[in-house]
Amino acid sequence: MNGSQHDIKLPSLSLVVGGARSGKSRLAEGLVFASGRPRHYIATAQAWDDEMRARIAAHQGDRGADWITHEVPRDVAATLATLPADHVVLLDCATLWLTNVLLAEADMGQECAALLAALTACKAPVVVVSNEVGWGIVPDNALARAFRDHQGRLNQQIAAAAGLVVGVMAGLPMVLKGRLPDAFNAGL
Repeated sequence: MNGSQHDIKLPSLSLVVGGARSGKSRLAEGLVFASGRPRHYIATAQAWDDEMRARIAAHQGDRGADWITHEVPRDVAATLATLPADHVVLLDCATLWLTNVLLAEADMGQECAALLAALTACKAPVVVVSNEVGWGIVPDNALARAFRDHQGRLNQQIAAAAGLVVGVMAGLPMVLKGRLPDAFNAGL
C-alpha cells in the first residue's frame, strides 16, 4: 500500500473496520499515505506487557518514520483539535481507545460523544481504524458483553458520520459507504 503518492482526496472522516489481522490498519495507512499530505498517527495502544510492546514496535516499523506520532490513550479530542487542515490523520484504533475509556470507568456516553464531535470538527481529514467485534460468540462475562455493545454502537456512530466506510476481510476492502478514490483502487 505504501507505493507512490497519488494525492487522493479523502472525505473529512473515513472508517476502516474489520477483524483482528484483517489488514484494516494496512489499508488505512495506504489511504493516508496516498493523500500526499503530512501524516499524523494517533496511537491509542498502551504497552502493558512485552507482547503489546512488540505489537506496537511492529506497527511502528511497518509504517516507517515519516509520520508525526501522537501517543494518546484517551484524550484524542484534544489532539484532533490541534491538527492543521492541510495534514491528514490516522486514528489507530478506536477499539483500544474504547478499552482505555472502559477500564478508566469513565462515562462512556460522554466520552464517545466527545470523540465523535472532535472527529467531525477536525480540520484535517481523519481515517479511523476500528475492530468489528460483533461477529463472534456472545461473551461469557458482563464486562466483555458491555465492551462488545459499546464498540458496536461506537462503530455505528462513526460510520453514520463518515463519508467513506470500508470493511476489510482477508486483506480485501469491501466498500460499505462512499467510494474508494480511483487512484487508490488502481494500487490494490
